[in-house]
Amino acid sequence: MITLRLSPDDLSRIRFAFSPVWETVTSIRALSNSTTGSVHGPWLRKVRPLLAQQDLSLLKALIPPVSYIPDFITPAPPRRSTSFESGLAAIAATPLPLVVAELTQLQKETPHPLLPELIAKPAEALDRITTALDDYWRLAIEPDWRRIRSLLQEDLAFRLDELSCGGVAGLLRNLHPSVTFRGDRIEVDKPYCCDGQPLPGQGLLLIPCVFTWPTTLQITAAPHLPTMTYPPRGLGRLWESQEDLSESPLADLVGKTRASIVSHLDLPMSTTHLAHQLGVSAPTLSVHLSILRNAGVVDSRRDGRTVLYSRTTLGNHLLAASRPAALATA
Repeated sequence: MITLRLSPDDLSRIRFAFSPVWETVTSIRALSNSTTGSVHGPWLRKVRPLLAQQDLSLLKALIPPVSYIPDFITPAPPRRSTSFESGLAAIAATPLPLVVAELTQLQKETPHPLLPELIAKPAEALDRITTALDDYWRLAIEPDWRRIRSLLQEDLAFRLDELSCGGVAGLLRNLHPSVTFRGDRIEVDKPYCCDGQPLPGQGLLLIPCVFTWPTTLQITAAPHLPTMTYPPRGLGRLWESQEDLSESPLADLVGKTRASIVSHLDLPMSTTHLAHQLGVSAPTLSVHLSILRNAGVVDSRRDGRTVLYSRTTLGNHLLAASRPAALATA
């Protein structure tokens, strides 16, 4: 059992963020643990050929299939949304004694022949680690980051609604089946024991993370910010391919472009993201989105400076009615 003890001040400082560095690090574990029949199967089938010629030995030494991952390679985002580059910069700025301490702990728990040389030369180790993560990110995660980010934004919107309606207890009630909130502490049902003693007053950072699935990950030790990751809602939709509805009853009703917009909104998307996906200009797309929104087929909400569009219940019904399975049983 992992126990994370939180003061009233900590509970008042709960915040959310998502992190491309967290996704990158945990996806390396997914490469080792997931199968093509799992929820990440489509991603695995795509990236494994791309990574076949890459030397991932350093990253796999740092991120074993199970057990401890050095906390310094998953820095806490300072804001709700940060770039991969800023996360790398945070890793590069890790104090060298902390690098040595956490790599030494890793070597004790999961020995690897590469780790002693990293421990002996921590400054060089940081350069090697950030370079390896950057190379891997560009091949394996960056091409899908917009899609991943949309799912994370959708989850954050839901969690913030849970917090506003049910407080901390409501928020944590359905975060993950292994997580229990008991007033002054969070307990995570895992087959090892850790009674976290973070620095007081830091709060708690919650990070929805696609590649954490099917479990959660925690950071509980000082000097790091107490952190918990969890799989976001709707993960099963993430890697679904989009249907071609250009020759469908929905396209006959609303037009091919608007039918494509409706089919692409399995996850909330911005105008820029949709325009890129559909190959149309942003102004043209805005006109179509306005018409669909006025008709109640799509809805919009603001996330910071970005407006995200999603399908409504009516949009889901129209889409379902145009799918071949629905037509075959009509």
